[in-house]
Amino acid sequence: MRRITILGLTVLVTAAVLVAAPLLGLETIDPRQVAGGAGAGPEARIFWSLRVPRVMLGFLAGAALSVGGLTFQALFRNALATPYTLGVSSGAALGATLAIRLGAAFSLLGIPAVSLAAFTGALLAVALVYGLARARQGCSANIMLLAGVAVNFSFASLILLVHYTSDAAASFNILRWLMGRLDTVGPDEALRLLPLVVVGGFVALALHRELNLMSVDEELAVSRGVDVDRYRVILFVTTSVMVGGVVAACGPIGFVGMMVPHVCRLLIGPDHRWLGPMSLLAGGAFLVACDVLARMLAAPAELPVGVLTSLLGGPFFLWLLVGRRGAACGA
Repeated sequence: MRRITILGLTVLVTAAVLVAAPLLGLETIDPRQVAGGAGAGPEARIFWSLRVPRVMLGFLAGAALSVGGLTFQALFRNALATPYTLGVSSGAALGATLAIRLGAAFSLLGIPAVSLAAFTGALLAVALVYGLARARQGCSANIMLLAGVAVNFSFASLILLVHYTSDAAASFNILRWLMGRLDTVGPDEALRLLPLVVVGGFVALALHRELNLMSVDEELAVSRGVDVDRYRVILFVTTSVMVGGVVAACGPIGFVGMMVPHVCRLLIGPDHRWLGPMSLLAGGAFLVACDVLARMLAAPAELPVGVLTSLLGGPFFLWLLVGRRGAACGA
């Protein structure tokens, strides 16, 4: 009963955030001004063409990052695992950095070259980590985690090299992309991301029993009939591709996948049957709320939302590491 109440409250809070967020910003919009659709006036055009798509993109990205963090923390039994731990973010960032450095300006099926390169880089990182883990010891969790960390650092070094050799304009664009952003015009970007989030989220939520068992002990999961290697690969690939899509669309937005699942776990407990839906909703609402704050705190300028989540995530990380040492060690 308590879990139903908490999940119900999460639904209400998420709905309130999604309704209020498009109305807030540098200029607050009266709901009566947007009732006539995008052609009703300048406020309506801003609302329907800029703010609503931005909220859609923010909710999908936050939900994906939160569910991705939850999945990786269960797979690797490590409370500090995030969607970026296995090099997905750095792979995407390297692809985007190279595209910006080379001045790629084409688009394919309406998808800009930078986003295409970022998604390709994320897939390359996923394939590399999986291949290294398979070549070493049959895709065990520890080997996959170590391979991911190594790939992450290697790609980060290459990003620094590309950034260092770029001219001033490309250097600024690379730095701006690496800060993460949700600014978009029209719903196309959110609609392109939607299938990846639906598939990745559905797989993570549907496999809640397997995640419950694997998060406790792999031998226990095997004794209960779970094919650990098979489900680990399924969850790793679907989650990584989903997160790669988010990074390609928004740039790297850190700490959402670490903070939100932990707060949700404190409120509703470790059972992934409840924790998964709550993390999905709370992650989306959290990133949308952060984006509203990022738009208003430094008005008329806008803070990149990745900067704000990092400012919040740093102290949270330290609290998790020092204040909840047992949890951080996976105990």
